[in-house]
Amino acid sequence: MSTPIRVLLADDEHLIREALGQLLGLEDDLEVVGQAASGDEAVLRADGVDVAVLDLQMPGLDGIAVAEQLARTHPACGVVIVTSHGRPGHLKRALTAGVRGFLPKTTSARTLAEVVRRVHAGGRHVDPELAAEAIAAGDSPLTPREADVLELASDGAPVEEIAARAALSPGTVRNYLSNAVGKLGAANRHDACAVARRMGWI
Repeated sequence: MSTPIRVLLADDEHLIREALGQLLGLEDDLEVVGQAASGDEAVLRADGVDVAVLDLQMPGLDGIAVAEQLARTHPACGVVIVTSHGRPGHLKRALTAGVRGFLPKTTSARTLAEVVRRVHAGGRHVDPELAAEAIAAGDSPLTPREADVLELASDGAPVEEIAARAALSPGTVRNYLSNAVGKLGAANRHDACAVARRMGWI
């Protein structure tokens, strides 16, 4: 019998992670060798893992940041992201980071097991609906710096505070925010944050 595919599960929701672990453990050719409740913990537990199944949004490093790190430190480890927040921008960032599987949390355990096998074999799988949405949405019109500043503005922080956190002048922050509002066709910066977050661009 061939060696089972060694799987790491990372999700901050304990119930979901445990249930997934039990379901995947029923597959003869899959072995859940580790579980993590945060992105940082997932990185620490990645040694000897063939495929990491990661939640997109976790405390500390998110799933995409974990994928970027694993691409550097564990290049042989395939990454599958499972999310309830499948925004077009998230999918594009994930593919750029080397993620080879991207699925909604509504996916069945059987489909997830098949995707783990496919990714382990060097293939990839992206949920067709998420892929169609990403294509329809197009690329983010924001520059990386505009996106960074808009994300810092998303909690309602004043310009001076954003400037201090971003190591920029208040005038430069205002310019970035103004550009972002214009590019997104938003009424104001709060509206621009909402649009960018909905699209997964921040």
